[in-house]
Amino acid sequence: MSSGGGILRQPMSVWATAFAAVVAFMGIGLVDPILPSIAQGLNAGPSQVSLLFTSYFLVTAVAMLVTGWVSSRIGGKKTLMAGLALVVVFAALAGTSGSVGELIGFRAGWGLGNALFVATALAVIVGAAAGGAEAAIILYEAALGLGISLGPLVGALLGDWNWRAPFFGTATLMAVGFVLIATLLKNTPRPEVRTRLSAPLRALAHGGLSTTAFTALFYNFAFFTVLAFTPFILGMPAYGIGAVFFGWGVCVALASVFGAPPLQRRLGSVNVLHLALALLALCQIGIALSGNAGIHAGIIAFTVLSGIPIGLGNTVFTESAMEVSDAPRPVASAGYNFVRWMGGALAPFVATKMGEELGIAVPYLAGAACCVVAMAILYGRRHHLLALRRVDTDHALEDAVVA
Repeated sequence: MSSGGGILRQPMSVWATAFAAVVAFMGIGLVDPILPSIAQGLNAGPSQVSLLFTSYFLVTAVAMLVTGWVSSRIGGKKTLMAGLALVVVFAALAGTSGSVGELIGFRAGWGLGNALFVATALAVIVGAAAGGAEAAIILYEAALGLGISLGPLVGALLGDWNWRAPFFGTATLMAVGFVLIATLLKNTPRPEVRTRLSAPLRALAHGGLSTTAFTALFYNFAFFTVLAFTPFILGMPAYGIGAVFFGWGVCVALASVFGAPPLQRRLGSVNVLHLALALLALCQIGIALSGNAGIHAGIIAFTVLSGIPIGLGNTVFTESAMEVSDAPRPVASAGYNFVRWMGGALAPFVATKMGEELGIAVPYLAGAACCVVAMAILYGRRHHLLALRRVDTDHALEDAVVA
């Protein structure tokens, strides 16, 4: 299959869902450039402000367990719209916060809407996209990369005016996404078999899916250490932080779309994961050493470059989770994301607390250690990932047919 051609020839319903996904993922990095402004505006410390990420991802992770149960009863389109509506409401409420506690609570509600939308969006895109599952996953990861890169830029542009403005801006864009989904996406048929609440946890009993999920948990800890703590050590205004993370997000997007697929074909999925984790560990060590030495340019360079292994990891982890087990894709996605996003929930607070009390290098060294642990899990449980060889072989055969 030619993923480059397939990814562009999509029905309007897929593009509408992808646009809404871009905006949803913007919410991840949106607060990055304004974290110092929020801390100042609400008289809060870095570790308190980091709870904006923790509450968001903790609720997102737990809510992943019910997304399949909900969508199998009301349908994919209605689940997407419910998620978008919740994000609109809680993003707007976040902009009205009078204390850091209120803001943390509203971000938690935002996380619930995000879970309903994100888990269902992947299943909808995979089901409706032209070019098969691989093209759909690349499109989804491209939306993730674009959203993550645009989030800091939008956060910086609006946050320079007022730290509340990015939240109202996100609510507005999500309202546009709601209208697009409502008008362009056809009603998706409900599954013949309703998903049980226990299905995602049961799916994790599969050795391949649990291996992928727990490896991704440690990977996500390293990922969100960079995302959540680095704004506090850059010592830059909102525009500067936004520019750094825009460059980082561009690297994520380019590596996701143009780097991961050819590397999978050449090296195999598991080897690409090892490569991504090793490169991410090196970037984390680079940030730690630069921070200790006071080399500001080094912090910036290694932060931006860390987007490359993160882009590779995002795409390959997602495809692996979808293909490694025989569970239905929405169920596998829910179980995988429940475990994966726990890393995103833990890292911001833990890393920031370590940085406050132990020094700015410690969170990144911990992130590098998490990458090593993830590689050890992949190696030690490699016999559970034999199904990915079949996927890699299928991709190679598709390329041979196209050629």
